[in-house]
Amino acid sequence: MDVYKLVYTEQVLDKPLVWLGSSLEDLRAFPPEARRLAGYQLRRVQSGLMPSDWKPLKSIGPGVYEIRIRTGLEHRVFYVARRRSTSSMPHAFEKRTRRTRQADIDLAKQRLAEITSLRGRAKEN
Repeated sequence: MDVYKLVYTEQVLDKPLVWLGSSLEDLRAFPPEARRLAGYQLRRVQSGLMPSDWKPLKSIGPGVYEIRIRTGLEHRVFYVARRRSTSSMPHAFEKRTRRTRQADIDLAKQRLAEITSLRGRAKEN
């Protein structure tokens, strides 16, 4: 019975990650330590947990969060945790200033709008 609970828990909690645009390639371009830390944080998200260092990004949309990765350089991964079955990754980038560039915010908004539009069309069919 314990084995059944373990398998059931893994199936329920592990959510696939949906990468939007070039976000996966952008994350793969991070330095090795930043990639490792990002992978750990994304695994937490897949398991239904919050990342260790995050903040909500209401300016991009409801349910959008920023994972903050610090390795001497600053890296960010935006993700959407609206759906129980998946988490969408609209953007990943290296942050070079204290403030997030408007271009990064706009790109995440655009990718989020595209995936929302696609989901809406899929429900109609």
